[in-house]
Order: sequence, then C-alpha cells, then structure tokens
Amino acid sequence: MEELPIEPKGILWQNDFIDAEHEARLISIFLNELEWPDRPGRISLHYGYTFDYKTFGLDPDIPYKEFPDWLKPLIPTTESRPPEQVCLQYYPPGSGIPPHTDAHMAYDQLYALSLGAPTIMQFRQGERRVDVDLMPRSMMQMTGDSRLHWTHSIKKRKTDTLKDGTVRLRENRWSITYRWAREGDCECGNVDLCDVAQRRLGVEKEKRSVKQLAEKAEETSS
Repeated sequence: MEELPIEPKGILWQNDFIDAEHEARLISIFLNELEWPDRPGRISLHYGYTFDYKTFGLDPDIPYKEFPDWLKPLIPTTESRPPEQVCLQYYPPGSGIPPHTDAHMAYDQLYALSLGAPTIMQFRQGERRVDVDLMPRSMMQMTGDSRLHWTHSIKKRKTDTLKDGTVRLRENRWSITYRWAREGDCECGNVDLCDVAQRRLGVEKEKRSVKQLAEKAEETSS
C-alpha cells in the first residue's frame, strides 16, 4: 500500500485489491445469500465481534461470529493477527454516514474495502475538508492523522460532483470495514476526538445513536 500525497497524512491506498471477477462474485453473494436487516438506508452485517452503535466499541453481549469463507481471503495480511471486528455495509443511492472517528479506546488499525459503485468520502478537521474518491475494489487504511485527528464521512446525497465538474450518479455500493482492537491506551491526546484523552479529563463520551449523530451532522454541515 502507498500513502496518498494529500492531507490528511496517513491514508494508505491500494487499487485493485481484488479483480473485477472476484468483486462480481462477492456482490452476487451479498445480493442472494446473505440475510440483511429489513429497514431503509445503510444497513450492516457483523463478523467477529459485533460493533456497538451506542458505544462505538465492541458489543460484549453478542457472541463472536466466525468469518465466512468468502470473507477470509479479503482480510488484509499486513497485520500480525486477524481483525477482531469486520463490518459489511450496504449503501443504497442517497445514503451516507455522519462525520466521526472510530473510537480510539476500542480500536487501533482501521481498513476499508470498497465494492460496487464509487462514492466520495470527506475528511474534515475544523474548516479543512478533503474529498477522497473511494473507487471500487480499492483498499484504504487510515493511519496517523487521518485515523486519529480528522473525521470522515459520506454525505447523504444521490450524486457526487467530481473535481472536473462532472456530476456522477450514485449507485449501489458495499464496503467492508476491518477493525483491530487496541492493545493498551491511545496516547494521541486529542481531547476533541479521543475517548481516552476525554476519560483522563473526567469526561465520559456521550452515548448517542447513529441517528442522533446524523441529525447533528446535518445541522452543522454546509
């Protein structure tokens, strides 16, 4: 993987992590063999330990779910052990995810594989905003600043405007997010984004639902 020459620093990238034929087989599995939650918008399936959408950590009350055979070849081999949590997400056109950083206390390494249609992910730090085009079959790893000191999001809209002015319709997209549990404490010291730094100051991270986060993001976005 190579680091993208942009801010934020620490976005590692690999095009064509799998080939188009492999991607097509995966999408067929997603569409025909998996049981998805029956609700509108972005939906998720979890493997390994389950992601807790209230604490943004690992849910201790849900048993570990073994990785299916189709997932095993897709796990990055750059780490010394398998991830503790893998999340498969489906993004129908118009859906997104609010600005956030994955919990520093719970997770260390973070990877994401994009499948299906492309979409724009926005990284944000204060007033600085950087768009990254998530192309199908690309693997992204967030490290350093991009992982700890910038939020990332996908805006809820049905089109993306590219740098050359082209307006691109959104289509069905899937992502696979891989999370490794942190061993020891995060020492980044970012009191705005790091739940470890906040706890050391006696501030407990507010437990909010994804819906509440999305509503707040819509209020503050411009």
